Amino acid sequence: MAYVPGVALLAALAVGCSAGSDGSASDADSKPGGPTVTTAPPGKYRTLPAPCRAVPGSTLKDLLPGVAELPQQQQEKAFRGSPTVTYDTDRKVGCSWKSDAPDSTRNLSIDFERVVSYDPAVSDDDRARTLYAKKETAADLSGVTTPPGPPEKPAGSTAGEETGTGKPGDEGSAGPSPSASASTSGTASGTPGAPGGGEDLRPRVLDGLGDAAFLDDLLTRAGSTAQHRTVSVVFRTSNVIVTVRYGEQPALVTKVPDSRELQDKAQALARKLAEVISE
Repeated sequence: MAYVPGVALLAALAVGCSAGSDGSASDADSKPGGPTVTTAPPGKYRTLPAPCRAVPGSTLKDLLPGVAELPQQQQEKAFRGSPTVTYDTDRKVGCSWKSDAPDSTRNLSIDFERVVSYDPAVSDDDRARTLYAKKETAADLSGVTTPPGPPEKPAGSTAGEETGTGKPGDEGSAGPSPSASASTSGTASGTPGAPGGGEDLRPRVLDGLGDAAFLDDLLTRAGSTAQHRTVSVVFRTSNVIVTVRYGEQPALVTKVPDSRELQDKAQALARKLAEVISE
C-alpha cells in the first residue's frame, strides 16, 4: 500500500472541495430566471430610395403644370429636382421641385427619414412611432379623425337653413356673408371644409396609408395680398417617416388655391411613395 503523507492528503481534499464549490456556482448561474439582456429588433428598412427619382415623370408633369411648356433643356432641369442638403444620406434625404405657370406657382417637396434607435431596449419602430406622434401633435388636428356627418336639422327649419344660406335664429339673412363668399374652397380662417358642408377637407388622420398617416392644410398670405396653400401628408411605415408637401400660389390675388385638388394630388403621391419604399 502506497504511503500518502498527511500534508498531501489534506491538499487533495482541499482541491476537491474547491472544485465542488466552483461547480455549484456555475450551476446556480445557469439556472433559468437569471438576469438576461434583450436587444430590441432593428427596423424593417435599412436604406432609403433616391428622392429625386422617386416620383414618376408622368406624376411630376401633373403636379407641376407649366413645366411641359418650357424648352426641352429647361424641362429636364425642372423635372430633375433639387436634392435636399443633408449630413447623413443613410438617415434622411429629400428633393424639391417648382413650376411657374401663367396662372399659378406650384411647389413640391418630399422627405424620407429612416429612424434608428440607439437604445437597445427601444426598437427602431417604437422610436419612429414616437417621432411620428410628435409631428401629428404639432399639426394640431384637433382630434378630427373621421369626416363628420351633416348636422341634424330641427323640425320646421327654413329653406335658407336647408341650403346653407341662413343660420338658425337669423331668419333675416339673405345669403352667405362676404367673408364666406371670398373663398370657394375654404372658410375665412383658411380651414377647408366644414361639418354639414359636403366632403370634409379639414386637417385629419388618414386611413390606409402606411402604419399611420395624417394630412394638414394651411392657407397663408405671401406678402401682403397673394394667398398660398400648402398641403402636407405625413405617414409612417415601420421605421421610415415620409413627408409630402404640395403648395400653390395663384397669380390672381382674388383666387384661393383649391384644397380638394391639392389634397387629392398630395395623397396620391404619398401612396406612390409608400409603394416605392416597400419595393
